[in-house]
Amino acid sequence: MPTFNRNMTRPANQPRAARPFATLLGATLSGLWLAFACWPGASAAANAPPKANAVPGVLEATDRQRQVARMTTKFVERFHYARQPIDDRMSEQVLKNYLEALDGNRQYFLEPDIVYFSRYRHTIDDVLQNGDMEPVFDIFRLYRLRAQQHISYALSQLDHEPDFTLGESFRFDREHAPWLGTPQAMQDNWRKRVKNDALNLMLADKGWPDAEKVLRKRYERVLSRINALDSDEVFETFMNAFARTLDPHSSYLSPRQSEEYRIQMSLSYQGIGASLQLDDDIVKVLNVIPGGPAAIDGRLKANDRIVAVGQGAAGDMVDVVGWELDDVVQLIRGPQGSVVRLQVLPGDAPQGAPDQVLNLTRDRVKLEEQAAKSEVREVQRDGRTVKLGIITVPSFYQDFDARSRGDEEYVSTTRDVQRLIAGLEKTGIDGLVMDLRGNGGGHLSEATALTGLFIDSGPIVQLRDTNGRVEVLPDPVPATVYDGPLVVLVDRFSASASEIFTAAIQDYRRGIVIGQQTFGKGTVQNLYPLDQYARRAVEPGLGQLTLTIGKYYRVTGGSTQNKGVVPDIALPSRVDPDEIGENSREGALPWDQIDATRFRASNPLNSAIAYLTQHEVERMQDDPDVRYLVSDIQASAELRTQTTVTLNMKERLAERERLRQEQLARENSRRSALSLPVVASLDTIKPEDVPDVLLKQATQVLTDYVSLGRPDKGLARNVRGVP
Repeated sequence: MPTFNRNMTRPANQPRAARPFATLLGATLSGLWLAFACWPGASAAANAPPKANAVPGVLEATDRQRQVARMTTKFVERFHYARQPIDDRMSEQVLKNYLEALDGNRQYFLEPDIVYFSRYRHTIDDVLQNGDMEPVFDIFRLYRLRAQQHISYALSQLDHEPDFTLGESFRFDREHAPWLGTPQAMQDNWRKRVKNDALNLMLADKGWPDAEKVLRKRYERVLSRINALDSDEVFETFMNAFARTLDPHSSYLSPRQSEEYRIQMSLSYQGIGASLQLDDDIVKVLNVIPGGPAAIDGRLKANDRIVAVGQGAAGDMVDVVGWELDDVVQLIRGPQGSVVRLQVLPGDAPQGAPDQVLNLTRDRVKLEEQAAKSEVREVQRDGRTVKLGIITVPSFYQDFDARSRGDEEYVSTTRDVQRLIAGLEKTGIDGLVMDLRGNGGGHLSEATALTGLFIDSGPIVQLRDTNGRVEVLPDPVPATVYDGPLVVLVDRFSASASEIFTAAIQDYRRGIVIGQQTFGKGTVQNLYPLDQYARRAVEPGLGQLTLTIGKYYRVTGGSTQNKGVVPDIALPSRVDPDEIGENSREGALPWDQIDATRFRASNPLNSAIAYLTQHEVERMQDDPDVRYLVSDIQASAELRTQTTVTLNMKERLAERERLRQEQLARENSRRSALSLPVVASLDTIKPEDVPDVLLKQATQVLTDYVSLGRPDKGLARNVRGVP
């Protein structure tokens, strides 16, 4: 029987699943916590991309693949939380997911190809149950053929420089576009793609000869990568298309990727500290690991795209568009203390925007940088100085090995926060902000224990398994450590364990939650090494299956899944909830509700929240920093709606300059309102010069809350599901 894995509740904080060429780490480890660890034996040869003359291999199903397919089907039917039947309806969705995994941007398959594949829409479930992979390989063979045709055509377009004076445009986002109907339409699409790729390079100060060389190598790499895929890699891509039909957190790892996962998770974190995903031909940043060089530097963000990598402070930049993800990882890895340079396109930048080059020094992920930290801020209000404590919690961590050895001084989030609270109270703070922005989760036991620092006693979270059994996890801390005014600050990247803590604080009416609706990862996964469950393996090494086997529920009975935690007071955010968050992901399990459990909540906060909200809205209207943030969010939202870009060089340059001038004007408007000197260029602004607008607003809300004199004081009677 499956058991809940309570050690880690970290979600895969990523955008939509990797699509084209979703093989190797690009799909199977799309949510893996990679830190670019380096270990003895890594050689320069490992940094070389695959050769461009790979010969397509013969695709034939193996007995091992057939056994894995049948075993996976049985595990899904028995253990997956949703208990979805593997039938014709699921077959249609698996086929759709498989086609998207191969060609999510619709630049290879033609509309007649999709019509041809419709013959399989009600037979994919049979493929899973009987292990006959021929339909899967048939689809991939045509995909490979189309890639050979279209990329060969793209390479032919590099024989002459395009005309950048024409009034043409290119649709770069075809995810929701119709499939192109004819070879001629597809060739025109690829002609414009080549032109757009070349224009992007030339706007980055490359002449046509250099751009042509870069693109020729890039396209040859992509074609070589597709040709080199073997039956195991195609099988793995298909099995993950099936797993993603169940939910975004279920997956299959081949034997090779299972070993890579084991190596990655056992090595010391040493590198730049970031997790990556292959999306289309470009490596995207999923999230930045707290305590790593990238997090300390502060410039690399989730959704940023890495297009080139250089060694040392002055080494040549190597274009990595079209590389396999593990090859890019190998290129970024290196000795501790050495410098790696990343050429990055910011995730919120429009097509054609200038890139940035980040110099990062490889190092271990520093545990002390992951630890909770505190500071004191003073806010002047009505002639009085209000002293506020701020505790930032990057993750829910615990030194599990030290605790297992009986070390009474083991490191944990709860212990660190308890120590920080004691220090803050010695300074005489009037209120406390718990900053959980960007906290993707961690140990479930730490989430329950941390909650216990702020409530007297009671249940913290409910867990429901596949069979409907519900387990209630109680507060493990016997007494309240802090009972003063409390604000919890969250954002879209606050997930999993963060949501358990935040939901409990909200349900117990213990504090005010402000910020953005959280991620919505409220599911539990279990890992099944298939070799351990096979009575007789036809071949050694069956890989491993991760399945969602449970859900978290609040003490009120509502799930944290999909909805996350809705803040009591909303603040503006740069993060697009339609792109980031559980509800943005295909196949995410829905929100639902079970019975509430009995708990003792504080007095209702409805009136206090209404009062605080009114004052916060008025304050934000007059705050130059907030006005700048809101205007910047609006500008970014407008850019995100664009799916096409001009292919006229003068127009592209003019558009880029217009956007820069508009951003500069917004920044100088903010500065003028604050009596700060205006700047002539955005390049003069350092990361430390950018204010933390949301934390400032959190302290203002907390100051108002302090002035109310704790409306939550006093306890209600025992209740079930108090609103």
